[in-house]
Amino acid sequence: MPPISFTYLLKRLLRGEHWQRLHVKAAIWATLLLVLVLLLGSWIIVPVETSAPRATITSFPVALWWSVETATTVGYGDLYPVTPWGRVIASVVMLAGISVFSIVTASLATWFVSSAVHRMRRLALAVEHAGREGRTEVADELRAMHERFDRLERLASRPDGGGGGPGGGDGGSGPGEG
Repeated sequence: MPPISFTYLLKRLLRGEHWQRLHVKAAIWATLLLVLVLLLGSWIIVPVETSAPRATITSFPVALWWSVETATTVGYGDLYPVTPWGRVIASVVMLAGISVFSIVTASLATWFVSSAVHRMRRLALAVEHAGREGRTEVADELRAMHERFDRLERLASRPDGGGGGPGGGDGGSGPGEG
């Protein structure tokens, strides 16, 4: 029995078929890159902004919150860089956030479209299969009708008037005879 741990489960999950697709890999790597940019941006901006007058980003926890709201383009306005280098860092964090959210959105759209295409293919195969079965059933029914018609023609073309059946001139006693 394999050990149950977070890393084991994560490896097992990432080795699955869905996680091997390019759009999923791109979204995962972009998200990891964003986390790295957020952490590095938070770490770098604190010393750049701390000594500036009117600085609002003065500690790592505050900088981390600032980088999250900047990357998500929320920007409440309570935290903002005041130095030129701080604004450069903010631009990098914003571009990374916008890029990653775009990649993740495109990945989700690809997933929705591919699942819809998969469902449509299954539906098309089912319709094609039903059509083949329907044609086979119709052909069988038509063949049976032709056989019945041929049998009726043979019976009707007999010289005794198609006899053998009720009222067919078989000489038996019918109703009223006696």
